Amino acid sequence: MRPTFPDFNSKAFLTQHIADTLAFYEPNIDAPHGGFYQNFADDGSVFDKESRHLVSSTRFVFNYARAYLLFKDEKYLQRVKSGIEFLRNAHFNPKTRGYAWLLKVDEAGHIQILDDTNHCYGFAFVMLAYSWAFRAGVLAAKEYLAETFACMEQHFWDTKASLYKDQFNADFSVCDPYRGQNANMHSCEALIAAFEATKENHYLDRALLLADTMVNRQASMMNGLIWEHYDTNWNVDLNYNKDDPKHLFRPWGFQPGHQTEWAKLLLFIARHRPADWLLARAEILFNQSIDIAWDKQHGGCFYGFAPDHSICDDDKYFWVQAESLCCAAYLFNASGNPTYQNWYQELWRYSWQHMIDHKYGAWFRILTADNQKVDDKKSPLGKTDYHTMGACFDILQLGSI
Repeated sequence: MRPTFPDFNSKAFLTQHIADTLAFYEPNIDAPHGGFYQNFADDGSVFDKESRHLVSSTRFVFNYARAYLLFKDEKYLQRVKSGIEFLRNAHFNPKTRGYAWLLKVDEAGHIQILDDTNHCYGFAFVMLAYSWAFRAGVLAAKEYLAETFACMEQHFWDTKASLYKDQFNADFSVCDPYRGQNANMHSCEALIAAFEATKENHYLDRALLLADTMVNRQASMMNGLIWEHYDTNWNVDLNYNKDDPKHLFRPWGFQPGHQTEWAKLLLFIARHRPADWLLARAEILFNQSIDIAWDKQHGGCFYGFAPDHSICDDDKYFWVQAESLCCAAYLFNASGNPTYQNWYQELWRYSWQHMIDHKYGAWFRILTADNQKVDDKKSPLGKTDYHTMGACFDILQLGSI
């Protein structure tokens, strides 16, 4: 029996899906000492009440700022304010202007820093949180945004390479030799959001420079696709984490989800700085990666593929499907090519049938190649359904699909 699908092109469907996803988190999201609980099991219960990760702390601000702008529910605005306050009081170090990566908050509200490393990836999400908080009406977030960008300029920006370095120790005295595309991709996303929030052109200028450098210069080293890992001089590092292809933030191999996510960002930039190359590169990144990564047997996009285009990680991650369907919507809107509407529908059908939990809500995090759950942890540190709701928010901004 063939499953019945909703109208994925419908604004009503997209809005309802956001509401349904928010409902999963609603009963247990608010932590008593500020900010949010960050570890949710399949049924929405919290399996770890103490851990706080910078990525989750910032992504929840993003989620609730956009939810407030869509639904105008004051409880979402209060969560944005609570999330910003937690960022400033718990993660932020006023002496260094750095942000702690991992915290522990005990039952009494005492905060212990478990990892004070400064990650550009984390700073990108701090910028993203401040950008959307400002759009939601938290006026102080504009100053915090400028402060964060200035800190990134001082420490992370590699002027010669026109890209951001990845990681420093707590006082910014030691820079890790690793360089990666992922921190730059999310910095690009945050810079676009900063421009759209403030209308200050230097943010968009930097986003465009980052995009051009990564999807043209760096991608040219690997036949037009974007490799994940580089050495200190921004040469491709084919061996980094080769023995750990499932690393959470730095997996080995090409990431099809990152190819489509970059393609989406190029089209975001094109809204403000139209240029033919933006659409052309977006199409190449999407078409080549989806062709290699799509599972013709079980559906869905695999997680990673090797330089020879063999699949090196055959798991199915929620965010890869969400970013790819969002990209397909933007490609169809920009090009009118029905192939992208077909991919939009196909990705949604797969996600609706396998990735979305129709019992408890939200999206499962990882499935096996044949679409079985790998554990009962739906939203551990880092997830938050930022990718899935973000895709719906972004598609709604198109006005029509």
